[in-house]
Amino acid sequence: MKKTKMMKKNYEFRNVLTKGNYYSGKWIEAFIKKNRQEYVNFLGIAVSVKTAKAVKRNYIKRLFREAYKEYEEEIKTGYQMVFLWKKKKDSKEACYQNIKKDMQNIFEKANLMNQ
Repeated sequence: MKKTKMMKKNYEFRNVLTKGNYYSGKWIEAFIKKNRQEYVNFLGIAVSVKTAKAVKRNYIKRLFREAYKEYEEEIKTGYQMVFLWKKKKDSKEACYQNIKKDMQNIFEKANLMNQ
């Protein structure tokens, strides 16, 4: 993740979740907000405790990061993004292809892909 820094603080997540635009896919949700620093993206990933136990939650987060790496070079810089696993979806449905497909659809809806 060259152009991307991870969000870790609670206030960073809250800022994006309250002021960002909401985009939804079949398995994941995203909140995207314009950033003041135009040369870097900030990425946050959250999976609810109610979804699964710690091992499965961390597995889902790794899938998010790996899918994001595929699109990192194609995404415009200067945005803050928070990705969430939908609470109503079963954690057994979490696979790389599903997340990657949803992430691509979200980036296209948000008009973040470089032409």
